[in-house]
Amino acid sequence: MSLRGKIAIVTGASRGIGRGIALQLGEAGAKVYITGRDPKNKKVDPSLPTLENTAQEIKQRGGEGIFVYVDHADDAQVKALFEKVEKENNGQLDILVNNAFAAAEAPSEEKFKNFWETEPYVWDSYNNVGLRSHYVASVYAARRFVKNNRGGLIINVSSFGGAQYFLHVAYGVGKAAVDRLAADTAHELKPYKVAVVSLWPGLVKTEFTRREVENENSSIENKGKFRKLFEQAETTEYAGKAVVALATDPKVLDKTGKILITADLGKEYGFKDIDGRDIIINPKKWDEPF
Repeated sequence: MSLRGKIAIVTGASRGIGRGIALQLGEAGAKVYITGRDPKNKKVDPSLPTLENTAQEIKQRGGEGIFVYVDHADDAQVKALFEKVEKENNGQLDILVNNAFAAAEAPSEEKFKNFWETEPYVWDSYNNVGLRSHYVASVYAARRFVKNNRGGLIINVSSFGGAQYFLHVAYGVGKAAVDRLAADTAHELKPYKVAVVSLWPGLVKTEFTRREVENENSSIENKGKFRKLFEQAETTEYAGKAVVALATDPKVLDKTGKILITADLGKEYGFKDIDGRDIIINPKKWDEPF
C-alpha cells in the first residue's frame, strides 16, 4: 500500500494515536508533516516521546517526517502551518489527520469527576484543541483541496464517547461534535471528491492510558475493568494502519461522512495490529463508565 508522493499532515503527533498514525503514513511512503506544541512553552515529561522522536522514527522506517511546532489553540500558527506545507510542496496536500487533543494530558482527577465537580474551564480544555482546532485545520485543508481539484482525505480522530457516556460530559459532547463535523464537512466537500470521515479507535495503549493502569492513585472508579480492557487494547499504530488503508482505497469517497471503527476497518481491509493480533471491539463493553 504505497503512498509515495503523497503529502500528509497529522496534528498532535508527539505521542499516542497521532504518533502511531504518522509512523504508519511515513512507513507507507508519504511525506508527513507532524505537529505538536513547542516543548519550550510547556512542561515536558522526559519519559515521553517527543515530536522530534516521531520524525526521526519516520525517517528510520524509510519515510520523510517534518516536525513543525504548532499550538493548535492559535489560529495564526495553524494558518502558517498550511502556508508552509503549500510553499514546500507546490501547493500539494493529500491527507489531513485531525488528532490534536489537549485534554489527553489533563489530570486524571479532572477526567473522572462529575461535570459539576469540575470548573467550567474544563470544557475548553476538552474542546478548544480537540474540536475547534479540527474545524480550523479543516478550513485550511479544504481550501487547498478545492483549489487543487484533485480530491483529498480528512480524517477526524474521534471516539466511542461520541455515542455513549465515557470519561466526562465535556469529552462526550465534544466527540459527538467531532463526528458531526465530519458528516457536515463531508456533505459540502463531496462534489469536490474530498472524503471526510470520523475514526473511532477502541481503547488504545497510549502513554497516558498506560499511566492510568499503573497509577495506584488513579481516579478511575472501576480499575479492574479498565485494566482488563487495557490488556486487549489496540496499539497506537493500529489506527495508523486504518488511515493508510483508507488513504490507499480508490473508493474511499463511498465512506465519506461516516463514522468508521478501526477494528471494522481491520476486518474489511485485512490488516492486523503491529503485534499480530486481530482487534475485536464490542461497544457493549463500554456501557459502564469508568
